[in-house]
Amino acid sequence: MSVTKPLPHDAAPLHVSGTARYVDDIPTPKGTMHLAFGLSPISKGRITAMDLSDVRAAPGVVLVMTAEDLPFANDVSPSIHDEPLLADGTVNYVGQPVFLVVATSHLAARKAARLGRIDYAEETPILTIEEALAADSRFEDGPRIYAKGDAEAAIAQAAHVVEGTFEIGGQEHFYLEGQAALAVPNEGSDMLVHSSTQHPTEIQHKVADALGVPMHAVRVETRRMGGGFGGKESQGNALAVACAVAARATGRACKMRYDRDDDMTITGKRHAFRISYKAGFDENGHIQGVSFLHYAICGWAQDLSLPVADRAMLHSDNAYLLPNARIESHRLKTNTQSATAYRGFGGPQGMVGIERVMDHAAHVLGLDPVELRRRNYYEPAHAGVEEPVRDKPLGHPDPHEDMTSRGAVETGRSVVRPVPAGGNTTPYGMEVTDFELHPMTEALLESCDYAARKAAIEKWNAQNRVIKKGIAFSPVKFGISFTLTHLNQAGALVHVYQDGSVHLNHGGTEMGQGLFQKVAQVAAARFGIPLEMVKITATDTAKVPNTSATAASSGSDLNGMAVKAACDTIRDRMAAYLAERHQTDPTAVVFADGRVSVGEESYSFAEAAALAYQGRVSLSATGFYKTPKIEWDRIAGRGRPFFYFAYGASVTEVAVDTLTGENRILRTDILHDAGASLNPALDIGQVEGGYVQGAGWLTTEELVWDDKGRLRTHAPSTYKIPACSDRPDIFNVAVWDCRNREDTIYRSKAVGEPPFMLGISAWLALSNAVAACGDGYPAINAPATAEEVWTAVQRMRGGT
Repeated sequence: MSVTKPLPHDAAPLHVSGTARYVDDIPTPKGTMHLAFGLSPISKGRITAMDLSDVRAAPGVVLVMTAEDLPFANDVSPSIHDEPLLADGTVNYVGQPVFLVVATSHLAARKAARLGRIDYAEETPILTIEEALAADSRFEDGPRIYAKGDAEAAIAQAAHVVEGTFEIGGQEHFYLEGQAALAVPNEGSDMLVHSSTQHPTEIQHKVADALGVPMHAVRVETRRMGGGFGGKESQGNALAVACAVAARATGRACKMRYDRDDDMTITGKRHAFRISYKAGFDENGHIQGVSFLHYAICGWAQDLSLPVADRAMLHSDNAYLLPNARIESHRLKTNTQSATAYRGFGGPQGMVGIERVMDHAAHVLGLDPVELRRRNYYEPAHAGVEEPVRDKPLGHPDPHEDMTSRGAVETGRSVVRPVPAGGNTTPYGMEVTDFELHPMTEALLESCDYAARKAAIEKWNAQNRVIKKGIAFSPVKFGISFTLTHLNQAGALVHVYQDGSVHLNHGGTEMGQGLFQKVAQVAAARFGIPLEMVKITATDTAKVPNTSATAASSGSDLNGMAVKAACDTIRDRMAAYLAERHQTDPTAVVFADGRVSVGEESYSFAEAAALAYQGRVSLSATGFYKTPKIEWDRIAGRGRPFFYFAYGASVTEVAVDTLTGENRILRTDILHDAGASLNPALDIGQVEGGYVQGAGWLTTEELVWDDKGRLRTHAPSTYKIPACSDRPDIFNVAVWDCRNREDTIYRSKAVGEPPFMLGISAWLALSNAVAACGDGYPAINAPATAEEVWTAVQRMRGGT
């Protein structure tokens, strides 16, 4: 069977040979125009005068457009229509598009865009949390609150209380391929748009609105992206709409791509958060109650901030059963880039909050941080729930089966508490029935030799004043599904040709994660044919309509099931025809090993397809899937927003130079739950990349704005993403092979976003190293840059 095999990415040869085609590589029609935005140099104000005569007179310029020149909707927002394509009299952040230049070359457009003379009545911008709170500048009228039990009373009665406040910075997506679009006018009022987007249907929708045409007049095609990470879920709207409007105005194809500086200046980032917490624990380290206060910096437009902040709340428990919890979230409006989707979609910020609580509490209680976490885990998977088939994880010993027993579990070091009143439920009322982290934690700690290494690090730190080492463990429990319920659907289109070859299309987009290969493996498995007989083509709104974004880690889950449905429809038609031909039951027809067997008769798949075609059997089908069991009321904060949870665990070891704060990751061990993996090679790659990106967010990637709201870290020279040399020297990654208890595609689990949060262990390891410099708690902010680490060391040493 083609599923479960560790096959390479379908476009790997094209990637390494440089022949993979991205939007900027598509051959353009003769006379194609190139576009660039003129950008606001201030963060807040009104436009009082605009002189674009020098722009229009610049070499190569064909057309210059302002908001008044747009024929229909001046909006590129994915939510509440608050994001004009071109400024409509006011500007709200440095880098906001004010006018559009259409020229004969990319360079000519960029040069001309700098020649605009615009006068502004500058106003005082809102740039900080304090300024936003003082001005009551926010999205939604007040805070959103989710609660379970009585957190305040539980904390008041607790034997030990920890509290604190810390900052979590944003993050630049830094996809290798920047934002790009190409619009080609067709006959009539039709428009073909090539877009580097995770959401072709949204591009189709926004372009149709901007042109004043029905969606059927706009076709959007996306073959691949050179990375997305959420940054191409809504941020590509502006380029596609600009190209389409200009193409309509000029009658020529129009192309736009941001240079890296413009990309980083214009587009949204991960939401920065400030989190305050107060938590109470009993003498045994069991959490009694916790209260969180989230301040999310959302930028100037709403974009996807509400669901991002919601998901931060939904993941504020991470892996821990909280008997009493209160999470209060404020979504603040500021004069900075509109924060947007980013891998994990708010989940990482929520998880960092509770992991900080656990780390702080372990320090105060004098408990091993791993042991404290295990004492507060959710209960193992419920009795009566289908037990998964579990194989030995790659590179790890067999897990200890006694950790899966129900109720209180003796681990040799502690007693895991029985389920408290309220059941094994999250703060939003969802019962956790598939918890895997008890055996996963045991397996990881044994395979990475955690106890011995921790002891060795303590000995090292006692003998070395300058270089300190740290080690930390962090778990992940990540919910899989869109929290906007209607997005949990997908469609597919499958053709079988009379020569037995298969053409496949679905609504998901390929951004390097290997989605196309996984879905092709599903199709090959359903027909029992070699993978090379399946061709998967560019995502196309003319083939599969009304698609959801490839996001929320749901690409394989949704599209894999839709493709399965389409393939099964064709297979059943073929089986019925062949069964009738051979006077047997359709269930006797077997598709396997490239052949179709009917009793004693056997055909190649191509022969069977040809016979079905000659018998006038339809060999084309659509497939559709909608995720079952989910229901969610975001206002009340109650329901089942997720179909299931994906789990993971990581241990990271670091070294810190206390004289400079410089640090490096020495070793990382990861065990990640991919269910019954569709493709272990691709999944391990996702885990490795997710961890490094998560560690980068929390350690080196620092966004800096000045007091005028100008982003100062807008290029690789000033913004530090992890390089190859920043990966762990020893990097052990294994997949926890355990069938999903829910009925997903071949019982696999999503792997896109959950591994990102494994990087939290790197941040915690730095805290552990700094803790060796004194007696207090380090209280490190994120990102823990060298400067942040050095400052914490000085604080721990009393400023000496």
